[in-house]
Amino acid sequence: MNSRATNPVLNKSFVLYFQVHQPKRLNNVRFFDIGAGNTLFNDNLDREIIQRVARECYLPANALLLKTIKKNPDVRVAFSLSGVIIEQLEKYAPEVLKSFRDLAFTGKVEFLSETYYHSLACMIPGKEFEAQVLKHSEKMYEHFGVHPSVFRNTELIYNDDIGKRVKRLGYAGIITDGLEKILGGCCSANHVFEHPDRGLKILLRNYRLSDDIAFRYMEGGKHLTAEKYISWLNGLSKDEEVINLCMDYETFGEHHKKDSGIFKFFEDLLTRLAKGKTFDMLTPSQAISKFQAHSQLSVPQFISWADQERDLSAWLGNEMQRDAFDSLLKLEFDVKNLNDPDVLEQWRNLQTSDHFYYMSTKKGSDGNVHNYFSPYPSPYEAFINYMNVLTDFSMQVRILKSGKMETRKMETRSVRVAVNVPQSIGSRMTMLSSAR
Repeated sequence: MNSRATNPVLNKSFVLYFQVHQPKRLNNVRFFDIGAGNTLFNDNLDREIIQRVARECYLPANALLLKTIKKNPDVRVAFSLSGVIIEQLEKYAPEVLKSFRDLAFTGKVEFLSETYYHSLACMIPGKEFEAQVLKHSEKMYEHFGVHPSVFRNTELIYNDDIGKRVKRLGYAGIITDGLEKILGGCCSANHVFEHPDRGLKILLRNYRLSDDIAFRYMEGGKHLTAEKYISWLNGLSKDEEVINLCMDYETFGEHHKKDSGIFKFFEDLLTRLAKGKTFDMLTPSQAISKFQAHSQLSVPQFISWADQERDLSAWLGNEMQRDAFDSLLKLEFDVKNLNDPDVLEQWRNLQTSDHFYYMSTKKGSDGNVHNYFSPYPSPYEAFINYMNVLTDFSMQVRILKSGKMETRKMETRSVRVAVNVPQSIGSRMTMLSSAR
């Protein structure tokens, strides 16, 4: 029996969740390349990046986590792997998927659900969002034997309507960002909340404590220590029930390199939390089951965890981004009418939020973060390349559409001829055909 489960000294719960995602990168398509039959995505660059991040982050971080869980069975963490990253790991780094399965087998790691393509599908009218969420759930079952019960939308994008849609899909909970503007000063984010329609619990990310690791681990030439971080956690009010930390998994080894001491910090933090007498480490589903909702939480406007605005402006904040997104949406009817799985897959990969993130023209600290992640020299070049790729793709769709229409016309003409051929002539044609 776990003695910590009934230890009355424990007064706070702690949820640690990581996002794992890499987009499919676009090929560089110049204006004169459009229509030349080139592939849209840069598989060679994807392979290079995936194998580098696997080497520097995924494999060492997973090994450290597995070792720490074996030493400290009270450690709990959660992951959300996009379908896009799983596909790339299948092709370029299958050993990483095995390491995630090894973590799953411990019973201490939970896997969450999201949109398969890490997309802005929640902004597309109709059922595209639901289709991608269900596809992702099936991918989770394929690799980890689970259909997740907790959802996190792309970049924690959320509002009341998304909550309703997620509830209808059967999820028990959702994670989004714990912003003061949605709490209205009533309380802190460190509680479990509930959607106004009831039936969906909401976990709120503590963005300050999360960003202390993700963005402020190194400041002034010094790195954060687990001891100092724990002291901040201990300074929280005693009535705060659950602290949710959420960040990119690439924080460990990719954004902060190994020689920064980030892995030692990670191990020390997990060990101190597991062995201490203050915090009970939980997975998101455990937190949702353990706590009653503190109160209902209504979020009429879109929020996210990106940039200082914490809204949709990271992806749809300027005319270039909106033009690119609207142009993509205009292809939906034709793409889906083709009933071609490869074409549909390409269209959905073009929805990945990163493509629009690279087009941001924000300045200051937000602009610096956008530039850090972008493979393009400027947001304008990101836009031009995306539109060239999209134009090339739309030409392929038109060609396939016209070919399909021509096939249908030929089939229709054949039916009309067969219907109008007199019986005697039809019999004669059959006889001639048999004679040949």
